Order: sequence, then C-alpha cells, then structure tokens
Amino acid sequence: MIDDDDYADITRRTLHHYDDNARRFFAGTIDHDVSQNIDALLAAIEAPAPYTILDFGCGPGRDLKTFAALGHRAIGLDGSAQFVEMAHAFSGCDVWHQNFIDLHLPDATFDGVFANASLFHVPRDLLPKVLGELYATLKPGGVLFSSNPRGHNEEGWNGPRYGCFHDYPAWERYVVAAGFMPLRHYYRPEGLPREQQPWLASVWRKPSGSFVSLRTE
Repeated sequence: MIDDDDYADITRRTLHHYDDNARRFFAGTIDHDVSQNIDALLAAIEAPAPYTILDFGCGPGRDLKTFAALGHRAIGLDGSAQFVEMAHAFSGCDVWHQNFIDLHLPDATFDGVFANASLFHVPRDLLPKVLGELYATLKPGGVLFSSNPRGHNEEGWNGPRYGCFHDYPAWERYVVAAGFMPLRHYYRPEGLPREQQPWLASVWRKPSGSFVSLRTE
C-alpha cells in the first residue's frame, strides 16, 4: 500500500527532477510538433471562441504560447517552480504553481483542459481524485484532452520520474468513471506503425447537463 507520505515523496522526487533539468527540458522539447493534439482539443470545443484553456502540466510554456497566439485565454499549471517561472516569462500567460495531488481549481471555469504528457505522472490510486478535479473545473460541455505514454498498465519509477503507463481500455475506464464521455482517441506520432507510436492521445467531453461537482474528498 502507498500512503500519503509516499505520494508526497513521489511528487517531490519527480518535481525535483524537472526543476533540476528545466533548461535542458525546454531546449529538448521546444521544437516538438504537438499541433495535432492542440487541434484535437480546439476542434472538440463547442463554445464560442475565444476559449479559456487550462494547460495542465504546462512545463516551460511552449503550448501556452501557442494557445495565446491563437487568441485564447490560456492559463498554465505546473508543480515545478522552475517551469512556472519559465512558462510565465516565455508565454506571458498566468501560470499557477500547483502539484497534481494537491489541486485548488475553480469550478466550471474552463472550456478546455490540455493535459499533454502530464497525467501519466499521477499515481493510479489518485487518478479518480485528479480526474474529478478536472471534471469540476470544466464548464458543462467542456473538453479534456490527454496524451500519455502508453503501456500495459505498469506503474512505478522510470529513472528519476514516477509514471503510470495505461493502455486505452484501462484509461477509458478511469476517465468515464469520472463522468466524461469519450469522443475519440489516436496514437502518435501519426503515420507510423503502432509499435512506433508510444503516445496515446484521447479527447473527452463533460456532458453539457453536468452541474454537480464530482470532486472526491
């Protein structure tokens, strides 16, 4: 069993890695093309533009800057203090310093949540709570996008970072249990054989009639 102290240690050690490698991470990811993922989120939102977008696990701000350049109100969130500072400086957007297991999000605020390469860091037992928080912070009809490194439902340390590597059926069970409706999923990078597509991307909607918070205590 993992207790609260263990979860705190998992979070602390993973964030320590990102803080220590923030500049290297920025240089190594700034040119990554995730336009397919950004387009998947924006195309699924049915509200009038411009949208209010939460970039959940925004890192040093690459995608925040893209959302802002497209005319949307983008807010970042990250647990790494170094990433928060870098993302604000790079994008000019507001960035909240919160880790994933201790979130304080406003209810029914966002048209979309963009969780690109972030939710896989949430320990499996805490995933229902975190997904409930994201459900609650979306407006009715809002959209959650996630992209995670896929696997066979392994969980544990991958070097200095902790992660969970879900297959689609397992991931779907978690997200549907949080109240979301599945819209689509796909594998990345596009155009390659499946064994060369390590990323599982998926798009989900909060039902438009949803007004009850699904936060878990």
